[in-house]
Amino acid sequence: MSGGPVVQAVETALGSRINRWRQVSGGDINQAHQAELADGRTVFVKSNDRAPAGMFAAEARGLAWLEQAHALRVPAVLTQGADFLVLENLDAAEPARDHDEQLGRGLAALHAFGAPGFGLDHDNFIGRLDQKNTPLTTWAEFYRARRLEPQLRLAVDGGRASPGMRRGFERVLPRLADLVGPPEVPARLHGDLWGGNAIVDERGLPCLIDPAVYGGHREVDLAMMKLFGGFGARVFAAYEEAHPLATGHQERVPLYQLYFLMVHVNLFGGSYVRQVEHALTAIG
Repeated sequence: MSGGPVVQAVETALGSRINRWRQVSGGDINQAHQAELADGRTVFVKSNDRAPAGMFAAEARGLAWLEQAHALRVPAVLTQGADFLVLENLDAAEPARDHDEQLGRGLAALHAFGAPGFGLDHDNFIGRLDQKNTPLTTWAEFYRARRLEPQLRLAVDGGRASPGMRRGFERVLPRLADLVGPPEVPARLHGDLWGGNAIVDERGLPCLIDPAVYGGHREVDLAMMKLFGGFGARVFAAYEEAHPLATGHQERVPLYQLYFLMVHVNLFGGSYVRQVEHALTAIG
């Protein structure tokens, strides 16, 4: 059995020997393993010996923050270390007949549970990138100063910002207060809700993983859900029935996808630069 120091660290933290250590799919950033313990438990382990300081601690706090809403299941955190996180193991089943409706209603309940303000009492990560969450008074201020501008600076400093991208941001940023939509109370956001971060548990019901949480505008989560697909129309219909969206929300989708596209520019470059330019054009 390979695994090196992380296996020993997990055994020590859980107080049981690992009998079987099997690699499973778990994303592009971290290693993912299923561990069968001598005491009969099976757990899921994420590890990364090059993880930024505090990354797994922030993920554990994010899962706990989502759990407070009792809206959608999140995996229980069993233990953590500087370079690993141990979660309850989830064996996926076929989606239940009402899975999509449960996801839509659950997400509406999560958002409606709310947050103390726009931001969070600690910083965290989106992917391996820093995500600053120091609260600001208005959503427009927060989205500009804590989300769009840091990603734009990172792209500029890394030589990934095209002239079209820079011109687009020069048009959009001064107008954010008029573009973000009607005022709303802060929603409790997952923060990185693409299809791979909403999984199906052993009962066939939705479960959220890998959060990048903060208090923000609820249309952010919904826009990310539409960016790469993976969510059916019934999810959005159930959400709308439970927690109707403000007028103009469809026109704001490119604005709220812009942050995630910039994150992908800074993580992966390539075609995402053109997608940012298209989003900026769609915003106007």
